[in-house]
Amino acid sequence: MRTDYLFTSESVSEGHPDKVSDQISDAIVDLMLAKDPEARVACETMTTTQRVILSGEIRCAPMYDAANPEWAENGGWAPGAKEEIEKAVRRTVREIGYEQEGFHWQTLTFENHLHGQSSEIAQGVDASGNKDEGAGDQGIMFGFACNETPDLMPATLDYSHKILERLAADRKSGAAPFLEPDAKSQVTLRYENGVPKECTAIVVSSQHARGYHEGEKEAELKSYVRGVVADILPEGWLSDDTQWHINPTGAFEIGGPDGDAGLTGRKIIVDTYGGAAPHGGGAFSGKDPTKVDRSAAYIARYLAKNIVAAGLARRCTIQLAYAIGVSKPLSLYVDTHGTCADGVTDEALENAIASIEKLGGLTPRGIRMHLGLNKPIYRQSAAYGHFGRQADGDAFPWERTDLIDDLKAALA
Repeated sequence: MRTDYLFTSESVSEGHPDKVSDQISDAIVDLMLAKDPEARVACETMTTTQRVILSGEIRCAPMYDAANPEWAENGGWAPGAKEEIEKAVRRTVREIGYEQEGFHWQTLTFENHLHGQSSEIAQGVDASGNKDEGAGDQGIMFGFACNETPDLMPATLDYSHKILERLAADRKSGAAPFLEPDAKSQVTLRYENGVPKECTAIVVSSQHARGYHEGEKEAELKSYVRGVVADILPEGWLSDDTQWHINPTGAFEIGGPDGDAGLTGRKIIVDTYGGAAPHGGGAFSGKDPTKVDRSAAYIARYLAKNIVAAGLARRCTIQLAYAIGVSKPLSLYVDTHGTCADGVTDEALENAIASIEKLGGLTPRGIRMHLGLNKPIYRQSAAYGHFGRQADGDAFPWERTDLIDDLKAALA
């Protein structure tokens, strides 16, 4: 591992067009899981000027059943189901804060192209007879944790998220009424002996009210952003040498889906570890927890975080691999990057994880049951990262550190 270097991560706000799409997709996941905890959802969202389009596959008996003759005239949809979906979409856009001419929750055009899940996918995923529930797809998933922040996240990403969360909170409270929903941030830190010591560059671009790109209004916006960053970063990290780029292109009045089309799943590095760890390639939002792109990435983060929280390593990367329709993982890989505690090895950690019965063998069902993932909790995860955060004041289940004693016992 390098010990002295510069590293950078970025984040985007809840009003970024891709994040609008992610939140809408996860609002649909939540809606269907609230109706049926065993619902299957793969919802993709596209957003553009005054338009939201849903597509994908679902299985949720209270809302959709193509074989129900009473619902045939409505394309298999239960009475009121399509209207409920549209309400969830418009509510999500309203809560983000879009009431602009180019994208307004009340007047945007909405299209719903969701349809039933393929029976051929279902037969591989569903439990039947002696067959356990299988993975919803093949793929590799990664989890990561490090001791750079109290949330055990990479510092560059953690602070990038927190800057934008503050901007959004101030926008919604009225403390910064000149801000609009779309924003991006980027933090570059200097590491010394593997520890972040100094911020060398800050980039913040925020959509703003008319006129805040020149004169006194521009100065007000930039002064505000500098104050937020100074509040967020640890004391002493900013200096006269720190490079500042606040709205470097000038005016940023046209933003969100009106400025750039948004798609579900395009911000996977923002969602995970900001480039500080590998990503398997699969997005999270819009997918129910039977899909290992999501659930296995969550359990991998959970395992890595517990290893670091237990003091067994300072950094930890975990990889899991699955085959579609197969319940047991094909591989489990642990890499602590040479930071293991004395007497602990990566192989020993792999064996310890495999021996903990409450993890259910890391099968899709075992993961869902241990973390309690069949709940409508996902809309909250869809902006400012899926990891290192809380939901409604409580940690997401994959952020708990309740496996520490089990890991230590398995290593004893």
